Amino acid sequence: MRVDFIKMHGLGNDFVVLDARLRPLPGAITPRVAAALADRNTGIGCDQLIVLEPPPPERPDADFTMRIYNQDGGEVEACGNATRAVGLLAGGAARIATAGGLLQTRADENGIAVDMGVPRFEWDAIPLAYAMDTLALPVGWDGLEHPAAVNVGNPHVVFFVADCAAVPLAKLGPEIEHDQLFPARINVNVATVVDRSTIRLRVWERGVGETRACGTGACATAVAAMRRGLVDRAVTVRLAGGDLAIDWAEDGRVTMTGPATESFRGTFDWSAFS
Repeated sequence: MRVDFIKMHGLGNDFVVLDARLRPLPGAITPRVAAALADRNTGIGCDQLIVLEPPPPERPDADFTMRIYNQDGGEVEACGNATRAVGLLAGGAARIATAGGLLQTRADENGIAVDMGVPRFEWDAIPLAYAMDTLALPVGWDGLEHPAAVNVGNPHVVFFVADCAAVPLAKLGPEIEHDQLFPARINVNVATVVDRSTIRLRVWERGVGETRACGTGACATAVAAMRRGLVDRAVTVRLAGGDLAIDWAEDGRVTMTGPATESFRGTFDWSAFS
């Protein structure tokens, strides 16, 4: 059976979107199926596989559900760039149920704006293996020290460094991601504050590797910098793929704004991946 897909990206962070809202998929998305579809050599190729489904009974306020699978096949809670892409598919305005909570999108002159909700800072909400101050964890890895920890639908640690481009993220990213301190693994951000309104950022995404952009990483990094008093409450986060605007309002909610793009559409043979 052939299945339709949509290839999209947000600042180069790319997705394969399967729309199962009206027509269910022929079978279940298992970690093996997700990883096979995401493989850039033998599959369609993407950083994340996105599956859209009807909203669950417990979320009558949602228009639909978004499930997110990383390149290694693991299902994760949230993805800011994918949310913007799905918001674009929905025509701008949408209420999207995710494992990380309800996300809302709207059209904006600079692309799609996403209400990412209220960030969490409690040690057990990250989660960490044991209690510690999440504003500056008393830990370090080969020169990367005292990160902030934030959960913005999924878990992040943020290191502020003099030059994020100089950090050997390919080496340290997987080491930190799989450290026993992080029972659900962790996304790793290395950031350089340029001025009160600008941050440069690189992100190692758990289950994916370094990506050209990460929406939740941009939100987590901006919020961590704001908590430390390094920047103002509205900043531009510059990633390899482009810029995201992050605003942390006085009511505690974080809004992320940036572009999303549909690349192409196609079909694949389900039996080749199941």
